[in-house]
Amino acid sequence: MKGLRWRYTRLPSQVENTLSGEEGEEGDEEEEEEKEAAPAPAPAPEDPMELQLAEASQVLGAWEIRQLSRHLPPRVSGYSWSLAFCTARDGFSLQSLYRQMEGHGGPVLLVLKDQDGQMFGAFSSSAFRLSKGFYGTGETFLFSFSPQLKVFKWTGSNSFFVKGDLDSLMMGSGSGHFGLWLDGDLYHGGSHPCATFNNEVLARQEQFCIKELEAWVLS
Repeated sequence: MKGLRWRYTRLPSQVENTLSGEEGEEGDEEEEEEKEAAPAPAPAPEDPMELQLAEASQVLGAWEIRQLSRHLPPRVSGYSWSLAFCTARDGFSLQSLYRQMEGHGGPVLLVLKDQDGQMFGAFSSSAFRLSKGFYGTGETFLFSFSPQLKVFKWTGSNSFFVKGDLDSLMMGSGSGHFGLWLDGDLYHGGSHPCATFNNEVLARQEQFCIKELEAWVLS
């Protein structure tokens, strides 16, 4: 009769089972802590705040307003704009425009539509007024919808931003040309490339006749 062989299998003790369970729980807790400590994804950048007009514009539509909003200085974002002057209500007179600007320090959004249906204008950091020389800051710019928006900002070459006479309003200058000028009756105007903004001709032609003009100021 062959001898019997015995095989012993060591069973885990209750203490080992308990320790093993605690280690598992600690591992789960560490994973949960890592999940909680993980930084939240960065929020998507917000769109620029849309230009808010206190009343409907006869020149700008919703699409043009959204496009212009992207180029306004951050300091004016979120504010409401009031219609200080418009030719449909106040007539075609530069002196009337100056009078409506009294009491406003700026800025001003000037928008025009000419007899050809072209829309263009300017953003002025200061309200329009009579002046012996040029005034304003580098926030001033010219723009045109042809039909896509084109914005012409300050080049830094000179500081000929805005100048107001009794018989004309001028914005941007260089080599005897103005980026945008309007005559005393606010009916005739002109646009030429100038060093201040390195702009294109804003209208379809260098000389134009105004159909509608609006000047908006911060409420």
